[in-house]
Amino acid sequence: MINEDYLANIRPTHRQLEWQKMEMYAFIHFGMNTMTDREWGEGHEDPALFNPDSVDVDQWMRALVSAGMTGVILTCKHHDGFCLWPSAYTAHTVASSPWRGGRGDLVREVSEAAARHGLKFGIYLSPWDMTEETYGQGRAYNDFYINQLIELLTHYGPVFSVWLDGACGEGPNGKTQVYDWERIYDTVRALAPEAVISVCGPDVRWCGNEAGSVRTNEWSVVPASLREAERTAKNSQKIDDGEFSRRVASADEDLGSRDALTKYRGPLAWYPAEVNTSTRRGWFHHDAEDTQVRSVDELFSIWLGSVGGNATFLLNVPPNRHGLLAQSDVNVLAQLGEKIAHFRSRRIRALREDIDDGVTLRFEADRRVSAVVLEEDIARGQRIDEAVVTACDETGGEQEIARVRSVGYRRIVTLPSPVTATEIRVKVTRDRQGFYLADVYAIEA
Repeated sequence: MINEDYLANIRPTHRQLEWQKMEMYAFIHFGMNTMTDREWGEGHEDPALFNPDSVDVDQWMRALVSAGMTGVILTCKHHDGFCLWPSAYTAHTVASSPWRGGRGDLVREVSEAAARHGLKFGIYLSPWDMTEETYGQGRAYNDFYINQLIELLTHYGPVFSVWLDGACGEGPNGKTQVYDWERIYDTVRALAPEAVISVCGPDVRWCGNEAGSVRTNEWSVVPASLREAERTAKNSQKIDDGEFSRRVASADEDLGSRDALTKYRGPLAWYPAEVNTSTRRGWFHHDAEDTQVRSVDELFSIWLGSVGGNATFLLNVPPNRHGLLAQSDVNVLAQLGEKIAHFRSRRIRALREDIDDGVTLRFEADRRVSAVVLEEDIARGQRIDEAVVTACDETGGEQEIARVRSVGYRRIVTLPSPVTATEIRVKVTRDRQGFYLADVYAIEA
């Protein structure tokens, strides 16, 4: 039996609320793998290989802003270990490369460009380092990692996200490194208290796949054990052969419905989902994929399902070996921004009436409705278990047009075909000790 009071009062922290409001932001995978045309490096690559000749981070930011992005997360170091900043703790960095005469600092360039363009900045620092000799030696490597994390959190301005990948391998001594996650969390909390710690962290949950697929019902109140699900995901961002999906709990379809939680005996947590995918097949840029960029319709569909499905949307946009975004990526980002803006511009003016079990929207005249948007006040928790949406026409006839379970931050209910209505009614049929609908509105066809 679920303790109703406990279930209803699990709520987000301030940092989680602020992160959720960001809705859509970018991943930038760029580094040694860009130069070697690979997805995963092997470590110990010659730093001389890193020499992009036309880096223009302002071009990156302009493209992200055109899509309506609110932030950018940079792969400051991927698994191969090459650092995009001149770290004091290894020679395997941009300082050993010919780029900018060995005086470059791409992390600084990106963080400052993000600020110029009104975007928040986040960091990806791979726990796995194929080059570092202390990897696999326990405390020695954890000290090394924490020192690099401190550099990134103290030299580059405010950080909104620390994105932790769970990939893990053997060190030179043949031993697998055991990461000191709690020490990592404590360091982030001390130096960047408003930053969310994502994926292998306690604040933001991986959606369970890297294809941009979304659940029909996404819940933010889930088993607290999910916060440890990705810590040893060795295949993260590499391959999904089916076994990975089966053994990682984050990939389960139902994580937080009342039925699912009734079967769970442990503590619960506010642990919202982030949907991450790339504009193209790979995470790093490959020339051969320039003609295979996802269509604007596909990306818009992912936006509807993620930002409109109680999650956020982290979209990877990889620069090429010259340090520029390919024109195909730039074009699709601008198209995505236009499509989202057009969707939002079609909000129908209505008179809202709050009733005991929901909300009624009254229009001035018949309107053709293609979608209905529901938003809970998640500062008070996620409380709606089921809601029915009906449309009323001028004759007084009423028809059910949708039935949803989870709502959360935002639920965009797209209709199979537009309906003509003078009223839209949302009736909450099951809740967790009451509900708080912050906004309800309809989108014109």
